[in-house]
Amino acid sequence: MKNRISTKISSISPSLTLAISAKAKAMKEAGENVVSFGVGEPDFNTPGHIIDAAKTALDQGKTKYTPSSGLLPLRKAICEKFKTDNNLDYEPSQIIVSNGAKHSIFNACYAILEDGDEVIIPAPYWLTYPEVVKVCGGVPKYIEGKKENKFKFTAKDLENAITSKTKMLIFNSPSNPTGAVYTEDEVREIAKVCEEHEIFVLSDEIYEKLCYNGVKPFSIASVSEKMKDLTITVNGVSKTYAMTGWRIGYLAAPKDVAKAIDSFQSHATSNACSIAQYATMEALNSPKAEVDAMVHTFDLRRKMLLKFISEIDGVSAVEPDGAFYVMMVVGDLYGKKYQGKTITDSVSFADVLLESKKVATVPGISFGAPDCIRLSYALGEDDIRDGLARIKSFVEELE
Repeated sequence: MKNRISTKISSISPSLTLAISAKAKAMKEAGENVVSFGVGEPDFNTPGHIIDAAKTALDQGKTKYTPSSGLLPLRKAICEKFKTDNNLDYEPSQIIVSNGAKHSIFNACYAILEDGDEVIIPAPYWLTYPEVVKVCGGVPKYIEGKKENKFKFTAKDLENAITSKTKMLIFNSPSNPTGAVYTEDEVREIAKVCEEHEIFVLSDEIYEKLCYNGVKPFSIASVSEKMKDLTITVNGVSKTYAMTGWRIGYLAAPKDVAKAIDSFQSHATSNACSIAQYATMEALNSPKAEVDAMVHTFDLRRKMLLKFISEIDGVSAVEPDGAFYVMMVVGDLYGKKYQGKTITDSVSFADVLLESKKVATVPGISFGAPDCIRLSYALGEDDIRDGLARIKSFVEELE
């Protein structure tokens, strides 16, 4: 009998993030008091004026198909966003609106990669990157970001990893899972290497607005016209405007790449949800103070989380400058036992912690960081205090 499932799909690893979240949710529904640090979405509601824009669109009957690449007024608004925020000039034909930034990332990889092309992925990385690369026929090749450099890789690291098969670099700043934000100088040095070797960059900038300590991200496509012609920039509204469930992401690309992606998307999914597109137009016009207030709240939680971690013997954290995650280093605890159960790696650490203390985290091994676990601070301050107190108790009880 022939294989029922394709080799490409069989090669995919399930998302540990979603698996942990599902397990924690099931425990909560069963009445257990679970604190989850696993979520990758803001705990705020979508702002009311954005919801109202969607209601108005519904009332006006704007429930029909749109162009596969997205509503023209929305693509024009996205062009304006790139000009204002990133000093990048694009035409609406270079913008593709998709069903979330993850969909945009898949589209970009599918349009660029041939079977056997190598894609450089800096570790720690968002766990979806290598899986998308594999599905699209590419071969992930990892370079390691150093803890002493806030988990960031260098231009030299990139240079050393490039081979004749290298087609693309996936660049994520601010980063999930580390919160690392690359400086303008660092981005320019990385861009020099990409230009010299003429490799594409898929720049995932979904956490662009979520930065702290006065740090500002810098779009690699803005380095030069040559770099812009090698870059597919991905962004969206899920993190900045608390719109994860609305499923709107977008990308900006060179004209030939955008045309290819539009053609593919027209057959694969057609357009993104029309109502969500109208809501996104409103989101892009949100008052700056509204976003700043959310970022301020995240920053307070970030500082709280770092302070609590510093008070737990045996673990440490690398301070993030962006996103809403902290990587907690737990490798020194491997080999210890909790009530007879040995902690051998980040997976067993997360499993035993969830079972014993009802705290959900994400194992770092799924991000290419085997000695860490990822903690999200997209949850309330009371839950952060409670959850970290449970983690401290768990660590203190290890033998």
